[in-house]
Amino acid sequence: MRCLHPILVAVWLIIFGGNASATDLKLATWNLEWLTERPAGDPALPKDVRPKAAADIMVLRDYAAKLAADIVAFQEVDGARIAAQIFPAADYNLHLTGDKVTQRVGFAVRRNLRFTINPDLVGLDVYPDAKFHLRSGADITLELPGGKLRVLNVHLKTGCREDRLSSGRPQCETLGRQLAPLQGWIAQRRADGVPFVLIGDFNRWMDGHDPFYAGLAASGPLARATEGQTSPCWGGGGFIDHIIAGGSARPWMQAGSLRVLVYKEKGITWKERLSDHCPVSVRFRVPD
Repeated sequence: MRCLHPILVAVWLIIFGGNASATDLKLATWNLEWLTERPAGDPALPKDVRPKAAADIMVLRDYAAKLAADIVAFQEVDGARIAAQIFPAADYNLHLTGDKVTQRVGFAVRRNLRFTINPDLVGLDVYPDAKFHLRSGADITLELPGGKLRVLNVHLKTGCREDRLSSGRPQCETLGRQLAPLQGWIAQRRADGVPFVLIGDFNRWMDGHDPFYAGLAASGPLARATEGQTSPCWGGGGFIDHIIAGGSARPWMQAGSLRVLVYKEKGITWKERLSDHCPVSVRFRVPD
């Protein structure tokens, strides 16, 4: 059997092997639970909320460094200044929604990554005339060597983790109403032909024949990193924080790369001091 000359092999790799290069990304979602600079008793905070002490924030900052994600979709953060205490400006650029609420969503993006900001998905505030507003979605487009990746970060209505959307419970009715703007967003991404990721705190268990997830998937084929998995966070349970890929991003999400960064601190006191959510991450390999 004849062997190719080493020089010919090298030339073949240069000509035909270029498509093997890729950009590796670690995407994470992390609900930081009432991360705010407001003092206890502030009118914008519920009476039972105890803002985090400086020492607690430093612990969270250390966990963010350990997480070492390229993109962190965070929730329940009251502005860029407090977010920068967890995700320092030397490492991350920040973007938050323009909502007039204390529990905003946003992104921390590695400084070596370029991104553009899209309008907030304000349609998630399904009762815009109500006294208390629901959270909009934060929407960015990563500008990668191989093209664009659209990412939407959401924090949906709490209180309907597994009940039927038609159960008559107000929380489930609200969550059901939030399905339509998400379906529209997914449908538009499919029409654009842009790969996308839907990420964040959905406040919903999605395993089994879940009608909410089925409603999302009806707008286009999806791949969910948390499918069939349980979370070890604070003793374990079903995932409500999800990372969902759509379009050509589905095969980019690396099988077996789902991780949950569990706090080494234990007990209800630490859960209240840090967050009732752990960072959830998955890796993507984006062709260049």
